[in-house]
Amino acid sequence: MTLFRHPRDRIPVLLFLMAFALDLTVFFTARSWWFPILWLGLGIIPKGWISAWNHHHQHVPMFRHALPNRLLELVFGFQTGVTSHAWFLHHVVGHHKNYLDQTKDEAGWKRRDGSTMREVEFSLFNTVVAYPRAFRAGRAHPRALRVFLAMGALQATLLGLLFWHHWYNALWVFLLPMLVSLYITVWATYFHHAGLDTQEPTQASYNILHRGYNLMTGNLGYHTAHHVKHGLHWSQLPELHAQLAKDIPATHYRQPGIPFVWSNPESKVEPDDARFGAAAQ
Repeated sequence: MTLFRHPRDRIPVLLFLMAFALDLTVFFTARSWWFPILWLGLGIIPKGWISAWNHHHQHVPMFRHALPNRLLELVFGFQTGVTSHAWFLHHVVGHHKNYLDQTKDEAGWKRRDGSTMREVEFSLFNTVVAYPRAFRAGRAHPRALRVFLAMGALQATLLGLLFWHHWYNALWVFLLPMLVSLYITVWATYFHHAGLDTQEPTQASYNILHRGYNLMTGNLGYHTAHHVKHGLHWSQLPELHAQLAKDIPATHYRQPGIPFVWSNPESKVEPDDARFGAAAQ
């Protein structure tokens, strides 16, 4: 029996651990004031991509056993600002259950008066309330809530030790990237859902079919398929999207953000593109 639930998670996990090793190397060795700042700038977009994989992990854990999952979640926490089970509570048993009802959605994009929030307004507000809403969702899932609280305390303790060792490097290498990555994670939800007021799941998400974007985010662009069957492994989303494509309006496709929009911004992968589906699987 392998350690991984799905063999295709092996390379992504190796890359996450390598990225974390680089963070630790910079933290322990950087002596100039400017290099940790440069490191934040260089790493923030890749950490945004890692946020997508943290999201996938909270839907379908990458390991078969709890201990390696918790250790990976500590790494994810430092890279993305989303700690163990925070995404599960806020997103998996929260947003996915309620995203068609803006009065309940943990990542709701409507104001109380029914109007649509602006991007920055949504992202700032939902970043601030993300952890309180995860805690609130956890009241109905006490076992997950206990893990969330215990792992959150451990994450905070480890971050405190990093600050005790070298507060300046800890600020730029870990804490600020965690906050920015959390903001980017919240913003991505706006990009995928804002303005789509419907009770029909095939019309409630925007999709991004850009090959590079889906390679780096684990097919997060197949967002309708993800919401229709959120327990499906990321590698199987293109196949499900192909089955659903006939019911997805043509207006529900978007180009990706930076840096992918700079590369063939007008190109679009067709929903039944067998080449990418095969590659992803």
